[in-house]
Amino acid sequence: MWATNSVFYQIYPLGFCGAPKDNDGQSVPRIRKVVDWIPHIKKLNVDAIYFSPVFESDRHGYDTIDYTKIDCRLGSNEDFAFVCKTLRENGIRVVLDGVFNHVGRGFFAFRDVLQNREQSVYKDWFHISFEGNSCYNDGLWYEGWEGHFELVKLNLENPNVIEYLFACIKGWIEEFQIDGLRLDVAYCLEESFMRKLRQFCDSIKEDFLLLGEILFGDYNRIVNDEMLHSCTNYECYKGLYSSFNDLNLFEISYSLNRQFGKEASAIYKGKHLMSFADNHDVSRVASILKEQKHLPLLYGLLFAMPGIPCIYYGSEWGILGAKDKNSDDALRPEIAAPDWNELTTLISSFAALHKQYKSLIYGDYRSIVLTNRQLVFEREFEGERIWFALNADDNPYHAGFKGADAVEALDLLSGEHISLQEGYLLPPYSLFFWKVS
Repeated sequence: MWATNSVFYQIYPLGFCGAPKDNDGQSVPRIRKVVDWIPHIKKLNVDAIYFSPVFESDRHGYDTIDYTKIDCRLGSNEDFAFVCKTLRENGIRVVLDGVFNHVGRGFFAFRDVLQNREQSVYKDWFHISFEGNSCYNDGLWYEGWEGHFELVKLNLENPNVIEYLFACIKGWIEEFQIDGLRLDVAYCLEESFMRKLRQFCDSIKEDFLLLGEILFGDYNRIVNDEMLHSCTNYECYKGLYSSFNDLNLFEISYSLNRQFGKEASAIYKGKHLMSFADNHDVSRVASILKEQKHLPLLYGLLFAMPGIPCIYYGSEWGILGAKDKNSDDALRPEIAAPDWNELTTLISSFAALHKQYKSLIYGDYRSIVLTNRQLVFEREFEGERIWFALNADDNPYHAGFKGADAVEALDLLSGEHISLQEGYLLPPYSLFFWKVS
């Protein structure tokens, strides 16, 4: 699967492009702005873009009203096809958000139900009771997503719904030449639907990625040979920032050992989950960290640990954005042009390093030295052994690397090669990387 070897870049198009918050019906080719960012994206050593929703919606994209039409606030289907073609010509694959659990109230089938009620041919496309009422006083009750009744839950056990959605996916592949889908709220989707989706996608495009949004639970339930190829690794997302904030690197090391360790009991051994520092649903990591000197260390760890790394637009130069209970707007800002600073340079070098060594893609995880504030671990694959050392403390630390008498190590923050001796003194806030002979 191509995604295993890739570095992803996430864009939330409606925010990124500065689209109006509510659909104003005006077609403006804002999505072409992505083309101007291609040099920046390539310089980051990114292989694939994951676009949050691009299809016509009432507001934020997850309230779809037309799966066949690019949101007019972003432009036309032709505009997006041009963007995808240009990305492809630059060696960058495209993954779209597949929002299949629910639709917006403006979706054609739901509008027909509101108008024709029991006589609607679409009444079984949703979970509806004509004996109840909704908060919109529709004179009928329907199931919404997690209490959000602007998001009408689809009946994914209805063959007609499945046929409609699959026809839309086939259209996206033909029109935009996409390479995969990120399934919104995959933890809510019926397993039978995901099995059918996998079979369908496998039948029309080889190596078509299915990546699920999963917040909790056993990822193996839906990441397997019959359903999804990968999912979002929220366990390690939380472990990344809280390990630094609490100065407790045992947390992230425990998760990585549990998930990918060399022991047979590792629960996700051989699987490649998407790892990330932030995304469109959570606060920017630069707004979460208590100590900004930990930011480059966190990204170094992100690219060295098992997983498929994903960068959220703007976070590569450390922009801020805190989640608000009433709005996610601060997480999804318009950015006129890309920036580049020391952090961006580091992330670009981390991405290049990640793709250079097979151990960092396929290797298990094994901790070598572990304290609350220091972590040294090994990634090993087919005899290639990579060691990674991190000191999150503001004091130097003597780390005893048994069996590593004298090796050439790369200082990941300075880019300089140094001779590492056993018991080497790790400076404060430092990252080192070396290949063990």
